[in-house]
Amino acid sequence: MPSSTRTHYRATFAVLAVGVAAFALLQSLVMPALPTIREALDTSQSNVTWVLTAYLLSASIFTPIMGRLGDVKGKKRMFVVALVALAVGSLLAAVAPSLAVMIIGRVVQGIGGGVLPLAFGIIRDEYPAAEVGGAVGLIAALSAMGAGFGIVLAGPIVSTFGYEWLFWFPMIMVILAAAAAQVLVPESDEMAPGRINWGAAALLSGWLVALLIAVSQASSRGWGSVPILSLLGVAIVLGSVWVLVERRSAHPLVDMNMMASRSVWATNMVALLFGVAMYAMLGFLPAFLQTPVSAGYGFGASVTESGVMLLPNAVLMFLVGLVAGRLAQRFGSRNVLVVGTGISFVGLLLLALAHDHAWEIYSATALTGIGFGLAFSSMSNIIVNSVRRDQTGVASGMNANIRTIGGSIGAAVMASVVAAGAGESGTPAESGYTNGFLVLAGAMLLAGALGLVIPRIARHTVGSHKEEPEVQLRHGELAMVAGGTVVGDESE
Repeated sequence: MPSSTRTHYRATFAVLAVGVAAFALLQSLVMPALPTIREALDTSQSNVTWVLTAYLLSASIFTPIMGRLGDVKGKKRMFVVALVALAVGSLLAAVAPSLAVMIIGRVVQGIGGGVLPLAFGIIRDEYPAAEVGGAVGLIAALSAMGAGFGIVLAGPIVSTFGYEWLFWFPMIMVILAAAAAQVLVPESDEMAPGRINWGAAALLSGWLVALLIAVSQASSRGWGSVPILSLLGVAIVLGSVWVLVERRSAHPLVDMNMMASRSVWATNMVALLFGVAMYAMLGFLPAFLQTPVSAGYGFGASVTESGVMLLPNAVLMFLVGLVAGRLAQRFGSRNVLVVGTGISFVGLLLLALAHDHAWEIYSATALTGIGFGLAFSSMSNIIVNSVRRDQTGVASGMNANIRTIGGSIGAAVMASVVAAGAGESGTPAESGYTNGFLVLAGAMLLAGALGLVIPRIARHTVGSHKEEPEVQLRHGELAMVAGGTVVGDESE
């Protein structure tokens, strides 16, 4: 129970809510506007993908680091630092004269991914124990809704003010939240001993950057070219060293010893593949929809119209995520996960093969929303039942990081596939998008096969039927947000 001399916990919650909402908006506002940013910065579609890829890569690395720094240095202090990073990154992106500066700004914004685990930690410290679950659930729902609303708000903001205001508006929000947090949010009473394995973070960054550059440039340089082969070699060497370092670390970013469990590694690989499919679809479908009809495909949609076409995915993923955890508990988490991968596969296959009419796009985005919602919520059950109670936070955080890493890989792969069919004008051929969506559908097939590898969770009799154990603090809807954990109240 918080001390009576501290700021009332509901005032603290209001400050946390503003910061988290700004973070969620920053993630989703950019996706429908990538074609606009590409034109404004005079770059290619393959290169502008780094606006998304760099952010996801940065968030996957800094989210656990900021969470741990909060335990060591103070959660309030690091929450303010995360908000300042979001503000600085937004400023750089808003005034960026070139793609390089924009990418730097997005990397800095990724540091702000720590607002989620830090907000959870502050709630855990300040709220009465009986109210922690409800407050965490509200923050999770707010994050997911912010990510969904951003997809729709992007169009009106771009058409009225210009794409720069996709960054100015969130920057204003986070500056206000940072100032309020400095004044109103109490600092943690207890600091935990520990350290950050910066070497592992550097190795993880190194092999991922080498891999992503190789994948994104392979379509223009050729997979057999010396630069691409050299980058792949660097990625393999750094990745191998990273695994060794993580195995020996007392504070790993990805716990390799925990990954030895079949339930854990299979669920994490499924999460990686869902990250590949989800972020690549959200990053590239707007560009497809905004392609002029004169190209022989596309809808010539505005930023607003393409955002509306994506909305069924966000809305249904959120709504299904609220109830799917209970369905998984009742009918079996592995079963619901596999069904979710199947529905997602159908939605992505529809995007690949039937994309000439608006109703086909709405149907595809609705199906993927349902499939993603089912899958992520069932993963929360599997995570909880695969590790000890004291490992739940670590396991959930690791799952979130791997999903976000998958997003960065998926965006790079999709960029390479789509760019392979680009004409002299730079406009991708329809076949590029078709092949790209087929690759994403293939990722869902592989995810379904891996889902079958996951052991069944033991069930006990409840009334006239059997159920899996109940899972507390389950919020599968947070999978919409980079670094968002699908279960628990921490990400460490």
